[in-house]
Amino acid sequence: MLIKFQNQLNQKFPFLKEKKLLLAISGGIDSMVLVHLLHELKYSFAVAHCNFQLRNIESNEDESFVISVCEKLKTPFFTVKFDTKKFAEDYKLSIQLAARKLRYDWFYELLEKENCDYILTAHHLDDSLETFLINFTRGTGLEGLTGIPVQNDKIIRPLLPFSRKEIEDFAHENKIKWREDSSNASDKYLRNKLRHDVIPTLKELQPNLISSFDKTIENLQQSQSLVEDASKLVYKIVVEEQDNLLKINLKELLKLPNYNAYLFQWLKDFGFTAWSDIADLVNAQSGKQVFCEEFILLKDRDYLILSPKNEIDLEEVFLVYKEENQVNIPLKFEFCNIDDTTISVSNSIFVDEDKIQFPLMLRKWREGDYFYPLGMKGKKKLSKYFKDEKLSLIDKSQVWLLCSNNQIIWVIGKRQDERFKVETNTNNIVQIRIK
Repeated sequence: MLIKFQNQLNQKFPFLKEKKLLLAISGGIDSMVLVHLLHELKYSFAVAHCNFQLRNIESNEDESFVISVCEKLKTPFFTVKFDTKKFAEDYKLSIQLAARKLRYDWFYELLEKENCDYILTAHHLDDSLETFLINFTRGTGLEGLTGIPVQNDKIIRPLLPFSRKEIEDFAHENKIKWREDSSNASDKYLRNKLRHDVIPTLKELQPNLISSFDKTIENLQQSQSLVEDASKLVYKIVVEEQDNLLKINLKELLKLPNYNAYLFQWLKDFGFTAWSDIADLVNAQSGKQVFCEEFILLKDRDYLILSPKNEIDLEEVFLVYKEENQVNIPLKFEFCNIDDTTISVSNSIFVDEDKIQFPLMLRKWREGDYFYPLGMKGKKKLSKYFKDEKLSLIDKSQVWLLCSNNQIIWVIGKRQDERFKVETNTNNIVQIRIK
């Protein structure tokens, strides 16, 4: 398995060898095998372990076990305790969803704080089969049947081609120690019922289930790729982007026999779920609308027009006063006076404090806004900048501006303004950093 794993990394993730990795480690067999494999192959990694405090003393023993393994391997490690039940109650989430949110929010915080490059998890092929069956039983489209992605943003799952049996055999052969999670024996959760009852029966009926499933997933992923390619080609013909609006030409759309499938592909990432209402909207009278949490889809003569709901909130502003070193609403960022601009971190800028005027203003962008992009001569409209940067409608709706006397200091997370940059004669330097 070690050789197969090394080949998998060399073929799919050759860039990981020179990166600093963060391993999400529970202490179970899958994650401990992942630690062993990467340690044997001499990758640079740190370990992150979450104690969700759901199994009393067991949870603490899991944490102690992971710490002891890391100390033995001389591997950096990070641990955190969560009051998962309270978090789930406060935000009206299931325990599983609460744990997932807490876990990944913390992983991404560590990623930035410790300057790591990627998060590696120990999901494997049997996990992907369970996810496939869960989505299948709940009702899903092609995308929900393509299994767990091998990479999603900064999260990589290098064990995904391996079955649970391969991992277990490797652990026994190499005398790798791990912790058993007693909650895995419970049939309280759907995933466990599938694992204990359904999948063993399927394996009896089809002994090659796992290898057959692996091939099925590969075929489904290729089919999904074809769907996405077709969707992009038709999008160019049917859809027009105008600043912060998206206009769907109904005359062109209705030439397609399966136009509802295209609408689903284009609109699903905006948060819409009322697909029957959207289908009816195509033939509805002008002025009819369908809403989701952040967007409005409007029928306007021969077009469906998508726009952000927050258009009505464009005048809302947040003031930042000089004595505030840290801001939490609507974004989390901090101000710090420094002397050295050579030490930079992601999502931060350096400005000349004498050029800015407090209170600063945080607001969403508006039509007609312009700034002077750092490193360029002259001003540029934000709408043109967004178009050049190929920002999607969702991306544009989420952009915030930091302003001084209504002049843009920073298109936050995107580009600083030339007018406020640090120069050789600057006496007071402020670093502004998104947390």
